[in-house]
Amino acid sequence: MLSDTEIAARTPRAPIEDIARKLGVDPRDLIPYGHEIAKIHIDALDRPIPDKQPGKLILVSATTPTRAGEGKTTTSIGLGQAFSGLGESVCIALREPSLGPCLGIKGGATGGGYSQVVPANRINLHFTGDFHAVTTANNLISASIDNHIYWGNRLEIDPRMVAWRRVMDMNDRSLRHIVLGLGGRYQGIPREGGFDITAASEVMAILCLANDMDDLRQRLDRILIGATYAGEPVYLESLNITDALMALLRDALHPNLVQTLEGTPVLMHGGPFANIAHGCNSVFATRMAMHFADWAITEAGFGFDLGAEKFFDIKCRSAGLNPDAVVLVTTIRALKLHGGVDESELDKPDAEAVGRGLENLDKHIESVDLFNKHPVVALNHFHSDTDAEIRLVRERAEQHDVLYAESRHFSEGGAGSTELARQVMSAAQNATVYKPLYDLDRPVVEKVCAVSRAIYGATDVSFTKEAEKDLKRVEELGLEGLPVCIAKAPSSLSDDPALRGRPRDFQVTVRNIQINSGAGFLVVLTGDIMRMPGLPRKPLAEDVVFKSDGIVEGLG
Repeated sequence: MLSDTEIAARTPRAPIEDIARKLGVDPRDLIPYGHEIAKIHIDALDRPIPDKQPGKLILVSATTPTRAGEGKTTTSIGLGQAFSGLGESVCIALREPSLGPCLGIKGGATGGGYSQVVPANRINLHFTGDFHAVTTANNLISASIDNHIYWGNRLEIDPRMVAWRRVMDMNDRSLRHIVLGLGGRYQGIPREGGFDITAASEVMAILCLANDMDDLRQRLDRILIGATYAGEPVYLESLNITDALMALLRDALHPNLVQTLEGTPVLMHGGPFANIAHGCNSVFATRMAMHFADWAITEAGFGFDLGAEKFFDIKCRSAGLNPDAVVLVTTIRALKLHGGVDESELDKPDAEAVGRGLENLDKHIESVDLFNKHPVVALNHFHSDTDAEIRLVRERAEQHDVLYAESRHFSEGGAGSTELARQVMSAAQNATVYKPLYDLDRPVVEKVCAVSRAIYGATDVSFTKEAEKDLKRVEELGLEGLPVCIAKAPSSLSDDPALRGRPRDFQVTVRNIQINSGAGFLVVLTGDIMRMPGLPRKPLAEDVVFKSDGIVEGLG
């Protein structure tokens, strides 16, 4: 089979103006970024379309991620192409890739095979600069805090209590914990600090959760940046830089329009990670997909326990959304890993291992049901899958009384996902109203326990002394009514990344709780999870090939 780059190079693409015209975008709302990329101005959301109701919203999630791959993004793309092939009005809404994973361990985030978003290389690298805008806005806040302290500290900010961290869009473990202001009296006030990855930043979360410009401003204003010497909270509004932040984020607010290999419109906008943030693309992009199309397909990062739980308990609450159908993606290869097979043996038939690994699928189906939704199980087909292995997955879906479809979108494009599209359309006809997992007025501890026990399957939750101090601070600030955004290992239902399948009899350990009052949630750090990833022993950057004609390979 041809490489992703070769497939994309051989596939003709429509001018981005034609893709916008397919959606019905008013030309005055289109902001071109060359021939293949554009932004759609958020004002388009305020222009009603005659006789048009908001499109049905489809959420794509997956079983617990493995190195074998599940293919949420590829499935979302193939599914969108299948809807197009059936003559349906559809728009896909995805997250933007981060350079950290692209050049680290995961690779690009534009799909693969015959279900790709193009131009992949531009999207996977700098795209339209949204990540850089978020990074710069975040770091203006950092610079302003340190500058304020240096020039007299009118607000009496305690340097030991600064809660705001710098960010960069790259994996760099050496910057997790640093000392600032060394070198003498003219270099600033020495204090401890550190970097998170841009995808984990509160500014990214705010960009993705804002409902409009006024909401964006209010969220920025109420960012908690630290405390005074007397212990009183200090919010961003007091630094008088909100307008500067709005200016830096102005262009980044507008969703990015690209296309699939088959010319299906795609809005890619925002990129918070689901293991350390809320894991969903922007509310602007999701609403815009629903505004223009009859079907809007979006995804939530990592497994259902991370991205999709946050999609329901954070994004849907904040934006008033209700998915009409949920797709749960899995693969035979991933189920084998959950069943105890070594990575080197995944291409060998092993129905028994698949049977053992199906416990992971069982748990995720049960989790979907907790939100009053019933998933469509999508088996992302690989060439090594056997009939016996496939039959096991289909029968397990039937036992749960949920719809099932095998999808071959990677090798066949939209045509390979037609069965899945029909099942999703059927599920959407019987849409139910989602039910949050917990009420916001419950104590923070109860919210964390609700997610840990019901979604992860934990028997208990423990809080370190540091976490208990954080809980007390949350209570003092009157922020107990915020939802929780649990940061957890993505490769396991537990907070131990080594535990595959469906772990039982385990405890979740909460070590810290960070207040993201602007974004509107509490970040609950569990286990050893880091908000700044590190590069692997052999980062994918070593596999990138830059050719003399400007073609880049190795980012997929």
